[in-house]
Amino acid sequence: MKEKKSEAPRRGNEELFKWDGNPTFGQILPLAAQHVLAAVVGCVTPAILVANAANNAGGNVNMGLLIQMSLVFAALSTFLQLYGNKIHLGSGLPVIIGVSFAYVPTMTAIAAQAQDVNTIFGAMIIGGIVAIIVGLTIKQIRKVFPPLVIGTVIFAIGLSLYKTAINYMAGNSANTYEVIVEQRGQTAALVYGSWQNWLVSLVTLAIVIGLNHYGKGLFKLASILIGLVCGYVLALCFGMVDFSALSNAGWFQLPQPFAFGVKFDISAIIPLAILFLVNSIQAMGDFSATTSGGMDRLPTDQELNGGIIGYGISNIVSACFGCPPTATYSQNVGIVGSTKVVARKVFSLSAFILLIAGLIPKFSALLRTIPQCVLGGAVASVFAGIAMTGIKLLVSEGMSTRNTTVAGLSIAIGMGVSLSNGCLNQMTSTIYDGLGMTMGLENFQSIINNTFASSPVVLATIFAVILNLVLPKDPKPEAK
Repeated sequence: MKEKKSEAPRRGNEELFKWDGNPTFGQILPLAAQHVLAAVVGCVTPAILVANAANNAGGNVNMGLLIQMSLVFAALSTFLQLYGNKIHLGSGLPVIIGVSFAYVPTMTAIAAQAQDVNTIFGAMIIGGIVAIIVGLTIKQIRKVFPPLVIGTVIFAIGLSLYKTAINYMAGNSANTYEVIVEQRGQTAALVYGSWQNWLVSLVTLAIVIGLNHYGKGLFKLASILIGLVCGYVLALCFGMVDFSALSNAGWFQLPQPFAFGVKFDISAIIPLAILFLVNSIQAMGDFSATTSGGMDRLPTDQELNGGIIGYGISNIVSACFGCPPTATYSQNVGIVGSTKVVARKVFSLSAFILLIAGLIPKFSALLRTIPQCVLGGAVASVFAGIAMTGIKLLVSEGMSTRNTTVAGLSIAIGMGVSLSNGCLNQMTSTIYDGLGMTMGLENFQSIINNTFASSPVVLATIFAVILNLVLPKDPKPEAK
């Protein structure tokens, strides 16, 4: 009898390691929660950053609804990847989809310029079409985006996010709020760069770093969430949390099509289309890491094609409802590699939890109460990780003279132009006069600056592709 009892759990656990396994609810719940904890902060933070960028510039974007749509369509996009392979619109692999930080620098620049997010969603529709084309022609396009180019682009994305992290840690310069705090009988105003902002953000960051390096199990996987909660409690002690949005929020709300509107603007379409192209190629890496880490094999061509086409279609649909661009989540890929759990039911439950959270406005309103210094401290390590991912890819390709020229020069031009305000104005003025355009010089300059100078990612991508194609290849080592 003892032998049978010891064998039963083993047989049950084996179901977790099968794609079509049938584990019990008790087995999948903690594992699903683990994936949700790893994904939820990443799902909502880009929405908060983008809404803040638009509203700080004078807009009136409904942040709560943007957060809700981020959660709802992260869940629906995950379902498409899990089950859409039957109609060639998904990978059929154990992945979690969420709103991607890779688009944040470009999206915040677009939102601040337009004081709205409708141009982002218009560009997403075009970007989704680009992703579908990549999925259909993956073998041909992949040659133009080797790891050297992708690593350069990811590194540029990480670098461009550092300014956002530090700005939020200091309290956000565009949001110089004042909260009165009783302090030894006196009052102190919590303004941008105050010691209270820095203390809360640094404590949050320290907790995230500590759990990342010393925590185990769920404590390590949920390090960002735990850091947010601890920072939030500390911010409460300083009176930095405003609950007015929570009291006014409802309990249930379905997605509303075109709630934010859709507007097609060439200055938003070009940079986001390039990012969709790059992230479509990058998705191949996540799909490959998932199968090699959890299934001990590489993905099939059908899985890659279906996954990237599904990625494009889900983003087109998401744009119509107001969800920022989504992508595969590398942190969840890492969980698959470490646990080897690939049962589809685990990922289905994770997506279901995200979906329910997205349908509850009270939940998104609660997330809106997070002070920006807490948010900055929590995501600083995420942004650093993005940059380091790019560096790892570059190092894996070798630091030859050619490779350092491609990466270094592309980063230098991308970052340099984005940091030098107005450096393209005179050139665009000359082009404008030469072409005899009638749209207005300021409008033409705005399009050029928004496309190429608002974020370093676009120029870094263009130069990395060109340099990689034109510079002579490194000689292959001779076989011994």
